[in-house]
Amino acid sequence: MTDGTSYESLAIRLQALEDKEALRALMINGWRALDRKDWRTWIDCWSPDAVLAFEPWGELHGKDAIRTKVIEAESSYAAMQHHLLNMSFEVEGDHATGVGYMWFVAVSHRNGPGEPYAMGGPYTWDYIRSTNGGWLLTRQRLGVSWRSGQDATSAFDQGVSDGSRDRRGF
Repeated sequence: MTDGTSYESLAIRLQALEDKEALRALMINGWRALDRKDWRTWIDCWSPDAVLAFEPWGELHGKDAIRTKVIEAESSYAAMQHHLLNMSFEVEGDHATGVGYMWFVAVSHRNGPGEPYAMGGPYTWDYIRSTNGGWLLTRQRLGVSWRSGQDATSAFDQGVSDGSRDRRGF
């Protein structure tokens, strides 16, 4: 084989595809666990020294602080869905980055009255390959571009900007 179709070239391209699919699976499986309030599975997606930068909360450092704040904010919702949209990943060796969008929907009562609370905005992610070959989230940055309904817990209303964001929504 020649012209970029050598076995070595194919192996490199295949690894890139496998890495991108592993990153996508990490995010989908982790955030589906978050919807089920399976906090352990979700937090296992993060590195020990991870950073969560979320507009209403500022920056949280470390898995313990991230888990504590998210449980505090989301545990009172009867049901919720974290939709991850338009995800794209770039991999360079043992480091990766990603971008996407969040669409969060939550209800206080599964069958009761009330409008769902929803919000959306842009994500950026940084990852590192773990010692077992999988990926871990090292940094997540999440902006809020829009909201709908009433946040029953007021957990997501703190520190919201006046609407002036950079071109990515941050």
